[in-house]
Amino acid sequence: MKIIYYILYFAINVLIFIGDALRFIVKKIIWFVGTGANLVKRVAHAILSIFRLIYSPISSLLNNKHKRNSIKKHQKATFSPLPKRRKKRAILGMFFKLKYFVIGFITSFIVFVSYQSYLLVKSLPSPTNIGKVNYALSTHIYDRAGKQLFEIYRDENRTPVRLNDMPPYIYEASIAIEDKDFFKHKGVSFIGGIGRAIKEAVVNRNFKGIQGGSTITQQLVKSSLLSPERTLLRKAREMLLALWTERLYTKRQVLEMYLNQVPYGGSAYGIEEAAQTFYGKHARELTIAEAALLAGLPQAPSAYSPFVNPNLAKSRRNDVLLRMYEQGYIDAQDYAAAQSKEVTIAQPSSNIDAPHFVFYTKGELEKEFGIRDVEEGGLNVYTSLDSTIQKKAEEILSEEIAKIRNLNVSNGAILVTKPSTGEILAMVGSKNYYESPYGAFNVTTATRQPGSSIKPLVYSMAIEHGMTSMTQIDDSPTNFSQPGAEPYRPVNYDERFHGRVTLRMALANSYNIPAVKTLQSIGLSDFIGFAKTLGISTWGDSSRYGLSLALGGGEVTMVDMGTAYGVFANLGAKMPVTPFLKITQTDGKVLYERSKEPRRVMSEESAYILSDIMSDNIARIAAFGPRSALEIPGYKVAVKTGTTDSKKDNWTIGYTPDYLVVVWVGNNDNTPMNQALTSGITGAAPIWNKMMSYLLTNYSTKESWYKKPANIVEVACGGNKREVFVRGTERAFCRGSQPFTSGSTR
Repeated sequence: MKIIYYILYFAINVLIFIGDALRFIVKKIIWFVGTGANLVKRVAHAILSIFRLIYSPISSLLNNKHKRNSIKKHQKATFSPLPKRRKKRAILGMFFKLKYFVIGFITSFIVFVSYQSYLLVKSLPSPTNIGKVNYALSTHIYDRAGKQLFEIYRDENRTPVRLNDMPPYIYEASIAIEDKDFFKHKGVSFIGGIGRAIKEAVVNRNFKGIQGGSTITQQLVKSSLLSPERTLLRKAREMLLALWTERLYTKRQVLEMYLNQVPYGGSAYGIEEAAQTFYGKHARELTIAEAALLAGLPQAPSAYSPFVNPNLAKSRRNDVLLRMYEQGYIDAQDYAAAQSKEVTIAQPSSNIDAPHFVFYTKGELEKEFGIRDVEEGGLNVYTSLDSTIQKKAEEILSEEIAKIRNLNVSNGAILVTKPSTGEILAMVGSKNYYESPYGAFNVTTATRQPGSSIKPLVYSMAIEHGMTSMTQIDDSPTNFSQPGAEPYRPVNYDERFHGRVTLRMALANSYNIPAVKTLQSIGLSDFIGFAKTLGISTWGDSSRYGLSLALGGGEVTMVDMGTAYGVFANLGAKMPVTPFLKITQTDGKVLYERSKEPRRVMSEESAYILSDIMSDNIARIAAFGPRSALEIPGYKVAVKTGTTDSKKDNWTIGYTPDYLVVVWVGNNDNTPMNQALTSGITGAAPIWNKMMSYLLTNYSTKESWYKKPANIVEVACGGNKREVFVRGTERAFCRGSQPFTSGSTR
């Protein structure tokens, strides 16, 4: 108690001191003002006396004497000592002087209030930040035809629309129920809004704040610029900002910002997202009844939600319609028609079109722009996806995987690209995205062993370094020494050795030993660097790999293989696989547009020779037979398969100048497939064949193949068989070469 007493005693004396000091300052000011007035008066009298002396010396002298006496009397009266301060009766001892305490208290209160008012105004955010602060915009992902695939947002799903693009009854419904005097007040309705709030709280004893008395402008600044707590200070800031806002913006601008900002329930913010969420349509397409229902939601989105309480939602809608009718926004006929309509809401759907592609695209966006800008930046992402091709790919994969379940194949994936631009036309990351437990896992971006499908990369580098399709490679038992490890002894899939074979035959029939020998000759480290140039991003430290890399010993992704094979399909020019065509902001500013300038990473001639080998159906008969799934009658297509020794991964990758298709089958848990699965006959090859046949039949022509580069020559080599060479190398690798004639064969 003594501590409290001393604190009060000290506080009271501080206030008394402030009051006494203020009294002293005021009296000094008054004294100085009085002194200044007397000084002016004296100067005036002196000047007047001089003039009188000039015109009437005698009269002037008499008058001056009179004046001097008058001045002395006045001076004496003015500068007489101040009367002593009368003492007041002491309260709480000799230090307590009531008059000075009151003066000190009032002075301190005024200073305190003024300072706090200054801090309040200083802390106010600027209304120019409406739409920039607390205003996250959804990112929209579209397919190449402009069809929306998905929306990305954090906590608030919002898409801005313009007031001029909507029928008037949409915003009139909000005015009718929220702020009937919107076009009359200056931001705060002191009579209508605040009066209604007081009546609701005092008369109806509703203290929960549903009838908050806030105008549309106040609601806008509250949701845009202020925190949601309910305090008198926040209310004061809200009112000041509302008045300020209406000095900066027109009524229509305020109304448009409000409709784009207000919460309608759940993650739907703004009238456009509310229309999409509850009716599956654009805001401009809403009927009067639908607009009225949405206008009634912001006051209590959960309570009035038609998903939660359809009857209460209908009652609230009818209340809005009644207000619109009473205020003259709709006539009696429209009112009756709208009120009679049942509440019909679009059912929420969890299905996403091309889900693996959508979330792959989202990941690529986040790498480019960051998570925050993707979830809140309001980007419009125009992708390369062709929804028709996507649906066909999903259908083919599902049907074909069902046919080979007996081979212990539970999953597959398809990637379709346009090699000339790198655009992804279809991405199916599993047979069913919604299937538990692995459906959502995107195999096209996962690392898997490619098997023999990696061999074209090895041979393309060999051709770049001077080998030709007729270079002889010895396919015989070989032990490859490895530092610190047992010698590497690869075998062919057919467990046979074929002696000296040409590069064409070795690649077309996927012989293993020639591929390993070729990798050894070009150098492991150099090949890893070359593969990275083509698009392989998953090979890091080269010391981790050995010569088994030529047979698929290093893991890759389908996306990377799509980029690498795309180099062959573009005759040596690299166009990285991409899901994007264009990315813009809400205001139309272009942030990204797909560059169509490829980068050459290998010679045109080498890519042409490689594509010629992989499209040679005759050359691969020894391994795959005359009528394998790698052949598409009527079309020339380059294709290569790949299967790991353990049968955990089975690939088929093929292309034309127009399309590239990558297919994988296997099991997500890495369990081996049935050993009866035969590469090129079962597994990935039939899926690839169906997908490529669909593309070629519906979108391509039979003449779609590469024009022969100027530096490529065709000669009859080895019994009038057609062969292609870089000009100048044909005589060194093909004895007795002669120009190729139309009667020659491969």
